[in-house]
Amino acid sequence: MARLDRLLANLGYGSRREVTDLVARRQVVLDGAVVRDAGARIAVGADLPGRMTVTGLPLDPPAPLTLMMHKPLDVVCSHREAGRSVYELLPPRWRARIPALSSIGRLDKDTSGLLLITDDGPFLHRVISPRSHVAKRYVATLDRPLRGDEAAVFAAGTLMLESETEPLAPATLEPLGPARARLTLTEGRYHQVRRMFAALGNHVTALHRDRIGGLDLPGDLSPGNWRPLTPQEQVALFA
Repeated sequence: MARLDRLLANLGYGSRREVTDLVARRQVVLDGAVVRDAGARIAVGADLPGRMTVTGLPLDPPAPLTLMMHKPLDVVCSHREAGRSVYELLPPRWRARIPALSSIGRLDKDTSGLLLITDDGPFLHRVISPRSHVAKRYVATLDRPLRGDEAAVFAAGTLMLESETEPLAPATLEPLGPARARLTLTEGRYHQVRRMFAALGNHVTALHRDRIGGLDLPGDLSPGNWRPLTPQEQVALFA
């Protein structure tokens, strides 16, 4: 159960005083009836957006919320990094949600593909924990043709990146063409895919992530679009 004014304030509808004003103006409806008490206690469940409207629109999904996004190029994943961010692709009100939405890992500005965004801290840490073994798969387009030994080098678990002291965990490479490859990683070091190919004298000209764990980027989710992750998809993530 949650107080209505605190629930709506945490979802970004305004301060508690502003929410009280919404209620006074008969803008909050639950199960077809106008809510008259901003302090009313409400049972919060996944079905609430189907039962409550605010200013005539369905209530935003309550926490915990996890989204999948097809991250386009030229946007960043950090709240602090300069430039347009993935959070600007979401409804403006969502930037005021408590708890805040955060990306699960990052894709740099020049990388597109599957990105997960959540306000669920335990879920976030489960995905990024090395103990979960959640792999991430990328498609890389290269400046030069593959030389032929990349799969063996990446799978050996001995490749050292510049300025690092620990070798990379084994990774799987599948050639997709003369200068294109699919690479699956079980760790997420800074610019790892680009640095791996650079260590072998090549340069990544385009990079796209198409899978996290057992979850594929849906073909009907176009760049810049997003949707909530279903419970079944959350399970598939760890399959």
